[in-house]
Amino acid sequence: MPSRKFADGEVVMGRWPGSVLYYEVQVTSYDDVAHLYTVKYKDGTELALKESDIRSQSSFKHRKSQSSSSSPSRRSSSRSRSRSPGRPAKGRRRSASQSREHKEDKKKTIQETSLALPPVLVLLKPSENNTKRYNGEPESTEKNATSCIILEQKLKPDLEIKRVLEQYSLRSRKDDKKKEEIYSEKKTFVAVKPIEKVSTKTKEMEFGGRIGTFTLIFFLPATVFYLLLMCKQDDPSLLNLPPLPALESLWDWRVFGVVLLWFFLQAAFYLLPIGKVVEGLPLSSGRRLQYRINGFYAFILTAAAVGVLLYFEFELHYLYDHLMQFAVSAAAFSLALSIYLYVRSLKAPEEELAPGGNSGYFIYDFFTGHELNPRIGSFDLKYFCELRPGLIGWVVINLAMLLAEMKIHNLSVPSLSMILVNSFQLLYVVDALWNEEAVLTTMDITHDGFGFMLAFGDLVWVPFVYSLQAFYLVGHPTTITWPVAAAITVLNCIGYYIFRSANSQKNNFRRNPADPKLANLKFIPTATGKGLLVTGWWGFVRHPNYLGDIIMALAWSLPCGFNHILPYFYVIYFICLLVHREARDEHHCKQKYGLAWERYCQRVPYRIFPYIY
Repeated sequence: MPSRKFADGEVVMGRWPGSVLYYEVQVTSYDDVAHLYTVKYKDGTELALKESDIRSQSSFKHRKSQSSSSSPSRRSSSRSRSRSPGRPAKGRRRSASQSREHKEDKKKTIQETSLALPPVLVLLKPSENNTKRYNGEPESTEKNATSCIILEQKLKPDLEIKRVLEQYSLRSRKDDKKKEEIYSEKKTFVAVKPIEKVSTKTKEMEFGGRIGTFTLIFFLPATVFYLLLMCKQDDPSLLNLPPLPALESLWDWRVFGVVLLWFFLQAAFYLLPIGKVVEGLPLSSGRRLQYRINGFYAFILTAAAVGVLLYFEFELHYLYDHLMQFAVSAAAFSLALSIYLYVRSLKAPEEELAPGGNSGYFIYDFFTGHELNPRIGSFDLKYFCELRPGLIGWVVINLAMLLAEMKIHNLSVPSLSMILVNSFQLLYVVDALWNEEAVLTTMDITHDGFGFMLAFGDLVWVPFVYSLQAFYLVGHPTTITWPVAAAITVLNCIGYYIFRSANSQKNNFRRNPADPKLANLKFIPTATGKGLLVTGWWGFVRHPNYLGDIIMALAWSLPCGFNHILPYFYVIYFICLLVHREARDEHHCKQKYGLAWERYCQRVPYRIFPYIY
């Protein structure tokens, strides 16, 4: 095993990922397995670098001085090669005019050399290598989106000149060779091979580590089954525990067959060649995966299929009568899917593993997801399960509860409370499917692996817990007045407006920061090249979309009245979920953006609830 070259605490020069620039960093730790050094930049950013991307300060300075002043033999050789045919012989003193002409030619060549550099290197000249500006410490902490457009316009003439010079170059090969030598003398950094992204072991485990994830594997299904049993009770009080059902009553092979049919029907809709194909965010390797955006079309096709079943008088309230069996079947299927996902992840390349699910511990990686984007051909399993089977299934279950209420209570029309719950949640699902592309920028897609946590959450928790209010209203009808219904509707609309406008603002800015429509937005630039919005909803609180989500969750529970706390489980759970997710976001953003994130937090002090939290 090779010994490490740099010790903990040593100050060295580390290469910034994706560039050829070196900055002063401090070694904090070393991974013996992956052979990677964890280094800390001056702005607080921590990255893992290979030994080949780290230089000692002494060798770095020595190389810099060596490149700036060449040896006598090299200087004489360089003058010999660049001499024009009419230049006097060696040893003769040249005139002042000839000396000036030579200096002007050299200056022109250096200018041409800087023109031939990539745009990033032209902007960050070696003589103007400002570490603070590059690492999220700009002279002005806020920038307007129009600055990106102005910078692009300024670069266009230079790029055009470069294109013309390359196409119609009149320089001799000696001049080209001379230009390369001057460029090699002027640069103060060492060009090495592009960094090969290596997935390191997960050091910080979430959800309580191995013990916490092991507990959650059993606790989450038990919670779903408990809530469904409580809703069937005449008195669903927390202290009134429901009797345990017989085990044989929890399983029905016909119900399990319906669950499989539903999953593969949605998979068939996903594979239809309709809808546009877009690229996701860059992976650690720089590659972008392609995704088919046709979730809304799948919803339309599903609605048509359900309409056909109702036309032929299929009793959809069958779901209400066997909801517990459907939940058990979905849980069994999600467990089988999770086992398959973990087994196949053992053969996945290292760079395709999830950054948060590569701890080396079976239980933890099984729960959080070992592989980031598991695919069968072009079929992305995680992206498919994120919105299709569970989210659309949620709407179908709500519809079944509405029909069950009408049948059980002999109603010609559904109750006002049931109409509100179905309408609010239908709007939420349709919005998610209509804006399906936005899910590609969420933590579930970009960071979390696909394991038991997401498989169970997408296929069991979402359809059977999120439909809890509708299920509750079937057995516990609640009457509300029209003014109360109007007030609840206004509250839901406010939450939806905050949720949708904040998400649209964020997604549009991430996709194209130079969009003229976003010219009024101010942001704090970061070392990664991304900006942190400090105006609009994102200048109000750090997670305005979470605020809108929580307001909508409250509006979904209010039509159930205040007789029991059970229908408010969703909003209580959702607050806990989003506060925990916000803490995860905070931790990741602080590591990723460093000092720029600290400045953003100073500018936007409130996380979710303004003036409260």
